[in-house]
Amino acid sequence: MGLLTIGAFSKASRLSPKALRLYDELGLLPPARVDPVTGYRLYDPEQLDRARTVAWLRRLGMPLARIRHVCTLEPAAAAQEIRAFWAQVEADTAARRDLATFLVEHLSRKDPTMTPTAGTLAIRCAALSDAGLVRAGNQDTAYAGPRLLAVADGFGSAGAPAGAAAVDAFKHLETGGIPADSLLAVLEDAVEQARQAVHEVAGSSPEGVGTTLTAMLWTGSQLALVHIGDTRAHVLRDGELFQITHDHTVVQSMVDEGRISAEEAVSHPQRSLLIRALGKGADGTPDMRLHDVRSGDRYLLCSDGLSTVVDAAEVRRVVTTVADPEQAVRELVALANRSGGPDNVSCVIADVSEVPL
Repeated sequence: MGLLTIGAFSKASRLSPKALRLYDELGLLPPARVDPVTGYRLYDPEQLDRARTVAWLRRLGMPLARIRHVCTLEPAAAAQEIRAFWAQVEADTAARRDLATFLVEHLSRKDPTMTPTAGTLAIRCAALSDAGLVRAGNQDTAYAGPRLLAVADGFGSAGAPAGAAAVDAFKHLETGGIPADSLLAVLEDAVEQARQAVHEVAGSSPEGVGTTLTAMLWTGSQLALVHIGDTRAHVLRDGELFQITHDHTVVQSMVDEGRISAEEAVSHPQRSLLIRALGKGADGTPDMRLHDVRSGDRYLLCSDGLSTVVDAAEVRRVVTTVADPEQAVRELVALANRSGGPDNVSCVIADVSEVPL
């Protein structure tokens, strides 16, 4: 079979002549031959497989530079690259979906301010942070106030003040009402203040300094969640303990991409490597959402000194059976230390209850 004209090749590959000319200029899909007199591009039928692959990848929304890389790979490696790309697309879509949900929910609210409604729901909470049995100092921060719950896990030479500074940037939200139509902007401002505070703590330190942050702002009927890194938030509802945050770690991204199983992630040597954090040069994009609150809910926020050290069944046992928040956080920290206490450990427990009129 002879060479195909650009028109015939366009029809067979489902790529427009304009796209084919662009891909030629980029070196992505050069023609087999260019007529020296007319300048017409001519294509070998054997190029159709590559052209169709390019067309499909463009339909997925993959950038041209990445498509060029995929086209240089062996099939198995190309498949892995596509899987990784799509996992990132799904993660980005989930983040946008959360933001859209947040916007819809907070714009739909009729209450003029985000203040607790008398005679409805209230929280009773406790926080505890411990250095563990191995680390010389404690870089975690745990906080439980009237309206704010937060856990931060600092890292680097100034990790402790970095985590504390991030939490401190949110504490002003405990005082005064927040207009419903300003909640998203207020939370974004608080994240930016936390980011700047961490940068100031880091100063000119040559070592990477930063922190994770998981914070929940109590609004009376909802909790507004801000999450960056691998500290976690859970809710115990109807006897089931659910994780309501998604770890921003290299290992979690590998699980999302199907490269390793959740079981393999538990003991993976890179399980602590972050892909999002508050710190210089880090991606500090937060996950934000509103979480509807019910009477009887119990919330657990914790650092990875608990979640990666203590078996999930043991955590659930304490959260479901120890009624007093103060006692619950003490028992969770004790569990981590009885398991060797290899890391700092921090926990916040908050119970939601109905307040009689």
